[in-house]
Amino acid sequence: MKSFFITLLFCSVAVSASVSAQEWRKDLPQAQLLGSGEFTWWGLSIYTAKLWHPHTNFNADEDFALEITYHKNISRERFVDASIDEMKRLQGNKLTPELIQTWRNYMQKSFVDVKPGDQLIGVKLAKRGVRFYNKEKLISEINDEPFTQAFFGIWLDPRSKDQDLRSRILGKTK
Repeated sequence: MKSFFITLLFCSVAVSASVSAQEWRKDLPQAQLLGSGEFTWWGLSIYTAKLWHPHTNFNADEDFALEITYHKNISRERFVDASIDEMKRLQGNKLTPELIQTWRNYMQKSFVDVKPGDQLIGVKLAKRGVRFYNKEKLISEINDEPFTQAFFGIWLDPRSKDQDLRSRILGKTK
């Protein structure tokens, strides 16, 4: 009898963990995996990215989710700095110092230091903004469409630095 209750407890913990790990799916219940790919740097696996979309043909104007699972330790500062650098590269002269600081503040509040196995899921909500989740819960919601476009542009812009990763997450190559 005791083993039955231990098994029941284990199953309920496992079910609640898998439910909470999918908290972001409430925003995008019809999402299906469009594609995935690994980002490497000098042969080291940094993270795996997965793009979730309601249709088999990607449309950036619709809701979608980008799930990133980390394979290395990355500090919040490094993550924010790298994101800002790439946004500046892609946006060019459109970004003022004030706007950059606003976006930096958004990311400082939304991101944490990560270790292998940690996830960050960004859910783009069309014409609204983005919600950031970790494995367990909603971290932040940012209702700033230009920020949202610039952030996801890091991976999805046709001028993205890693064209192979972009093609893979868009489901264009396997």
